Parts: sequence; structure tokens; C-alpha cells
Amino acid sequence: MVNSGFSGYAEGDVSPARFTFTWLRVVESSLSAKNTHFSITVTKGPHDELVDFVALLLPEAMLSIAGLLALAGFSTASIVKNFTSSNINVNRGIISELSSGCPTTGTASCGTPAGTNTCCFETPGGLLLQTQFWDTSPSTGPSNSWTIHGLWPDECNLSFQENCDSSRAYTGISTAYGPGRQLDPQLHEYRFWKNDPNDGSDEELWEHEWETHGTCMSTLDVSCLPSGSPKGAEAVAFFETVVGLFQTLPTYEWLANQGITPSSSTTHTLASLTAAIKAEYGFTPSFDCDGSDLSGASYYFHLIGSVIDGKFVPINAPESGSCGSTGIKYLTKTGSPVTTTSTSTTTKSTSTTTTKTTSGGGGSTGTPIPLPATAFIQASTGGGLLTLGTWSTQTLATMHLTGTSNSFTMVSSKGMYWNCGASGGELTCGSGVSLGTFTAVQSGSQLLLASGGSTAFSSDGVPSGSTVFPVFTGSSHAQAYTLAIVAT
Repeated sequence: MVNSGFSGYAEGDVSPARFTFTWLRVVESSLSAKNTHFSITVTKGPHDELVDFVALLLPEAMLSIAGLLALAGFSTASIVKNFTSSNINVNRGIISELSSGCPTTGTASCGTPAGTNTCCFETPGGLLLQTQFWDTSPSTGPSNSWTIHGLWPDECNLSFQENCDSSRAYTGISTAYGPGRQLDPQLHEYRFWKNDPNDGSDEELWEHEWETHGTCMSTLDVSCLPSGSPKGAEAVAFFETVVGLFQTLPTYEWLANQGITPSSSTTHTLASLTAAIKAEYGFTPSFDCDGSDLSGASYYFHLIGSVIDGKFVPINAPESGSCGSTGIKYLTKTGSPVTTTSTSTTTKSTSTTTTKTTSGGGGSTGTPIPLPATAFIQASTGGGLLTLGTWSTQTLATMHLTGTSNSFTMVSSKGMYWNCGASGGELTCGSGVSLGTFTAVQSGSQLLLASGGSTAFSSDGVPSGSTVFPVFTGSSHAQAYTLAIVAT
């Protein structure tokens, strides 16, 4: 049963699958990992900050919410199912608060615990490797960053298991999971967890890494999750941890700090590469090569506690990778964007500051304005875009931009993350929206959002207070304006 107190009103973009309130306080809820996925949008006051809220609820609880909506004045309120049980039925916004309940002090994996609670002691795969790619043919990811491969639970004797539970070979990860609040503002899934396009989509790589390695982690067994956790919660925790750990291991930056940068002609010794990382990080990784070309790095850890929220203890690599001792080429990536956005990232157990560089293209006059990684989208006549892509004078959503000014994608966030796209003449963001491609056009000192080559947008009215309006491409509606990309 759900008990709630609220006073509310609907925003202008209310649809049967989404309801918006100024305040909704859920005091007690009955949650269950049923194979039904519902979406509700609520407003968390008093500043009308939108929170997109996806939950797995018992049908009885959903009916209770529908009844509460009716009491609030939504006489025609209905709840619409918008996902199927074939995907991971979980959204990162809920799982961000998942806790293992395990201590982060005591014996690390590969040690001898006082008592073996495999939910809090990773075994038999107690030697964890955060693996990274340096892909140059074809190039993947930013030209100034290595990319994520995965997190592997090797056994302490360097053997390993794979594909440990086929019943948890989840699919539909990009739809049901999506990037989460912890990954703000860089959306590392999209930018830094890239598959070789010759091998398949990025999502196929994510699914492979979870099925092959994540299902073999004892601390991510379903029996270790808190009671009532949705289906797939352990996979979301795996993705969070992989990305968070990767953020603490800026291989490109560490090598560059020691004078080692990509080149088509320079060769290196394995000892010089290893020494460079040790000078920056304090521990040695292993390096892998494709022939003589540097292609991968592996950082080794023991773990205290759970993969969900435990402490990763770095160690020196206990074995060498596939690189030879001399003649190693650290080749230059081609075709990757380079940005100049500084990012400070805090992970579960480590704080690290990394600098990413991207370049965007351009404008017509003056000094080119680079495409920011995160931005507000502000209307020329006031206000700007909310999480669902509507025009409003309320607090604007943060938009995450991936690509260059000549071609980029946009994901909205204000608590959760939704793809944005322009389809049928309307700009929208949401869980069911296909990720669209936009361009940025420089106009004087501004960078303007463009769809289909046009910077013109329009709506049927002017927003005020809680009233918002859909955004249409082109200037055919009553109120025409442009949308500026303003870096946050």
C-alpha cells in the first residue's frame, strides 16, 4: 500500500504515462520485482525540480497511486506500462541508493576471512582487473582518453571463470539502465565505454561484459541484494562500479604527464610505459599489444566488501600482458573529438580530478566556441528546456552533449537521464525517445541549437510559472525563438 501526502497541479506536458506534482512524499511503499515497468514523473518542491521516477510496483500499489492522483484532481488519471519484462526492469535512479550492508574494513579478497560470507567477500574471483582499450583502427572514444573494457574477477591463482549464470544474461541495457546520477556530468557509458564497431554495438559490449564477468561475482549474486530489489539491480551496480573505477584511472593523462603521448612513429619499451604509470599512480598495470601496437591496459585490485560499494585496494600487476619488451607503438587515434572541458569526479571510494579535451566546430564569426559537455538550453525570449524537452521558466535541466558541433547527441537530466530527439516536428526527451542528432551553429558569441540545419524553434504559447509548452522545430507556431547552448 502507498501512503502519500501532496498538493499538486499538472504541467502542460502531462501525458497518460507521466504525472507532475509540486510535491509528492511517499511515506511507505510496497515494491516488488514484478515483470511490469511503470513510469511516473513527479515534481519535488519547493523549487519545482523535476524527478523522473521509474519503479517496479505491485499492481495494488499502482492502483493506490492512481486513486491518490484522482483525489488530487486527476479524475482521468491512468498508469501506462511502458517497458516489458525482457529487459532489465530497473532504472539507475533507484539503484543509486543500493547498499550492500557490507563493511569496507577488514580482510581484502584473496586473504583469509574470519568467516566466509560470499556476499561481503568476493570469491573465488578475488583478483579484480579494471581493463581498458586503446583502439586506433578503427578509433573509438575521445582521442585523449582510453576507453572502458570491463571489470574482471580473476581467481587468486590467476585462473578465471566466465558466463556463470545464463539466467541473468540481461538485454535492453541502454533502455532499462541508461546512465545514472553518479556518472554526471560525463555520461561515461556513451563517451568512454565503446565497442569496436566491427564487433558490434556499444550495448553488445556492455551486455557481454556483464554476462561474461559480472555474473561470476559472488557479491553480486541475487541473494546478496536487499529485499525487494528490482530485477537487474545487481547489473546496474556492476555498471556503476566499472565506470566509477575507470574514472580514477586516467591512463592517457598519466602517460602524458610522463612525456608519453600517441605517435605514429615513436616506439617505447614496456619498462618505460610501466614506470610512467607507477610514477603517477604508485602501482604497475599490465599492458597488452596487438602485434607491436599498444591496445590495452589492466589495473589490478583486491576488494574489501562488495562490488556494489566496497573498497578497491590497488596492487601491482601479478603477471605481464601480451606486449613485448621493446618496439611498442602508442599510435594516435583518428576521427575522435577532442574537448577542453575539465571534470571533477568523485567515486565511491576514491576522488579524482581528470581533464578531458574536446573540440567542436563551428561558427560563422569570431573565435570558435567549443561544444560543452554539459549545458543549459536557454530560449532567446526567456526560459529554456526542462527534462522532457518542454519550454519553461522553471529551473532548467542539465543537458549532456556528446560529439562535436557538427554532429552531437543530447541527453537531459535533472535527477534522471532521458534521450532527446526531434521527430515529427517536435523536440522531446524521454525514456522512449530515440537518441537524435543535433548540430550547433555559432552566432556571434552564442552557440545555437539546430535541428535539421535550422536554428528556428517555436511553441503555441509563452510559459509562465507552472505552465510549459511543447517545443517544435521551425517557426510555424505562434511563438518563435532560438535556443542557445549555455555551458554549465
